[in-house]
Amino acid sequence: MQILSYNPGHDGAVVLLKDGHLKFSVEAEKDSNYRHSNVTVADLLHAVGELETVPDAICMGGWWPRDHHEYLHGSRRNGGYHGLGLGDAKTYRLRLMGNDTDYFSSSHERSHILCAFGMSPYPSGTPCYALVWEGDIGTFYEIDRNLDITRLGDVLEQPGNRYGLVYGLADPTFPKDGPYPRASDAGKLMALASFSSRAAPSAAESELLAFLLQGPYRRLSDYEGLSRVPHLNVGLDDPGFRNFAGLYSDAIFEAFHRFAAANLTKGLPLVIAGGCGLNCDWNTKWRETGLFADVFVPPVANDSGSAIGTAIDVQFRRTGNAKIAWDVYSGLDFGAGGAPDPDRYDAYERDDGLVADMLANGLILGWVHGRWEIGPRALGARSILAAPFDDATRIRLNEIKRREQFRPIAPVCLLDDARRWFGCNRESPYMLYTYRATTDALAAVTHVNGTARLQTVTPASNGRLHDLLVAFKARTGFGVLCNTSLNFNGKGCINEMADLDTYTVDNGLDGFVVDGRAYLSKGSERYGAYKAGMAPAGGIL
Repeated sequence: MQILSYNPGHDGAVVLLKDGHLKFSVEAEKDSNYRHSNVTVADLLHAVGELETVPDAICMGGWWPRDHHEYLHGSRRNGGYHGLGLGDAKTYRLRLMGNDTDYFSSSHERSHILCAFGMSPYPSGTPCYALVWEGDIGTFYEIDRNLDITRLGDVLEQPGNRYGLVYGLADPTFPKDGPYPRASDAGKLMALASFSSRAAPSAAESELLAFLLQGPYRRLSDYEGLSRVPHLNVGLDDPGFRNFAGLYSDAIFEAFHRFAAANLTKGLPLVIAGGCGLNCDWNTKWRETGLFADVFVPPVANDSGSAIGTAIDVQFRRTGNAKIAWDVYSGLDFGAGGAPDPDRYDAYERDDGLVADMLANGLILGWVHGRWEIGPRALGARSILAAPFDDATRIRLNEIKRREQFRPIAPVCLLDDARRWFGCNRESPYMLYTYRATTDALAAVTHVNGTARLQTVTPASNGRLHDLLVAFKARTGFGVLCNTSLNFNGKGCINEMADLDTYTVDNGLDGFVVDGRAYLSKGSERYGAYKAGMAPAGGIL
């Protein structure tokens, strides 16, 4: 059985389930498209190009960018934003390439829940709690052994929008009468919150917290005391605002924690979905509450997983099974398009020891292998790698990425080393939790508050990256590297050789490694100095 599913809205994706396996997820923002993109015809053509036969069902998540009239008046084709019941779905027969197939659409809310449960390690029939917190929804649910979903309580309307909105308070470029935050603001606020000392709020800050978190979601300009708020347009480097960012983050979490402590008392596992599920600090706090037998967050917690959830919904209705087999590296293969200009690069065949030595000597390299990783985090398929030791490396990485210097750089680490360097005693393969660094030797990947957003690697999870980390450990004693996304600012990961070449030249990478072969920029001063000290043979092709 083949199920082709798409989420046409922001963080759009087209996915295929075949006999209970995720075959691919084509995400609209990838291949250097703008972050948070809607699905386009090009994305659909990429997906159709991967099909072998006409799918048994085509399904759409219950939200899309032109649905306001349908949101108000109903639709025969759109399952809607909210809804939990099996009977709320929209179905009809559809013609595709001369064949009849089924069309299906269920709610956006349901797609989040089924994505998180279907991708979780918990077997079918496992009762769970679910939390969906995203731009609009902030709700807990209980899932019984038959996958009947009960809404336990709406905790906070629009938690994601409320969270991101505060970033615009201090940013002079954000219009205070803007109805919604910018798509990137929530992630940036998460970084700023780590600078907070969590000092108690002032009276003015307490009043602002009450306005922002009590009652309906409102614009900043609706606050009567806005002109007197101490953080108004002060800039993002202001220590007082950074402290407030931490207080605000804690206040949102505590609202949900209080509800959970009072109402989620069975000790069941918790699955988390929605864009707030990308907040590593909050995910870590949920684990630490002790309220749940376990906590699972999929790497596609945001809307990039909605299409997967809708496909799981169809599979469940047809087979009674809501579980899928999946791999995080389920994007498209890299579009090599030929080797880069030999006048611009020196090329080396695969040599993990050589690449590890280059990294240890301060070179910063793009890293491409296999299919891209699904979800918004770089997980060693479309990454930039560097040595983790010096804060100057973090500064240079943020300069290469052309983003704010308060943004942290994450570590990727051998699982065998994770306990020693980060106190992590379990796999953390999707960069969704924070751990506290146990050494000051890893300054480039340790955030200002001493934590790190860790990804662990094993031979099974990413064999090629694992081998490089082993070689780097042999060279330096640390099986740890800096890992950040290989992308133009404001866009999804690079997936074409031409883009990678342009990025290397324009943004100042020292080179890149594609499926094992290394290309080092002849224009890089750092590489030039390294090359001058190489053995005469040097390994250059």
